[in-house]
Amino acid sequence: MSTRNTLTSTHHVVVEGPIGVGKTSLARRLGAYMDAQLVLEQPELNPFLSRLYRDQERFALPAQLSFLLQRIDKVRAMAEAEHPERRIVADFLIEKDPLFALLNLDEEQYALYRRLYDELAPRTPSPDLVVYLQASPETLIARVRKRGFDMERRIGDAYLTALAHGYMKFFHDYDAAPVMIVNSENINFVDNDADFQLLVKRIEAMRGHREYFNRGE
Repeated sequence: MSTRNTLTSTHHVVVEGPIGVGKTSLARRLGAYMDAQLVLEQPELNPFLSRLYRDQERFALPAQLSFLLQRIDKVRAMAEAEHPERRIVADFLIEKDPLFALLNLDEEQYALYRRLYDELAPRTPSPDLVVYLQASPETLIARVRKRGFDMERRIGDAYLTALAHGYMKFFHDYDAAPVMIVNSENINFVDNDADFQLLVKRIEAMRGHREYFNRGE
């Protein structure tokens, strides 16, 4: 990855993080800044998601497979539309799909899911940059409760805590692309232009394969 003009010269950026951390909002801002094509997850199109939070045992597997197929379709569409001059900003890595499967599925369901994932998930080039947004479980819980989406009202605090820890483990082991790890606790990159520009500046100053940004550093 270039160490100068990182975003304006980068082809494929992914913003990742757990529910409530702001990844889609940041992806939209970065997409506009980079004049890039946005590729966003669409949880509202998953017909099993709202039922998953009411009855996980019954709907975990169909909800997980629906997300997997949606992500596969989006990754394949990105590959088919790939052009040297077209920049892409996405709010997901398909490699993180098993993270949710491990949380939601029992052992037998996970074994079936894993067979399908290994067979169907496309092998695509890694992104040029991943921006991983972190927040404490307490912050994630407060943000999810505050925004009050209907389908999220049944998400338990324990699930959000486990999800936050799952993301930390995933990115502890992830080395397929350069990663900027951002503590989102004290930065408002959605509503505050100065905060967004500060984040962009830190990203464009990256020199290593993995760097950290805590507000105040």
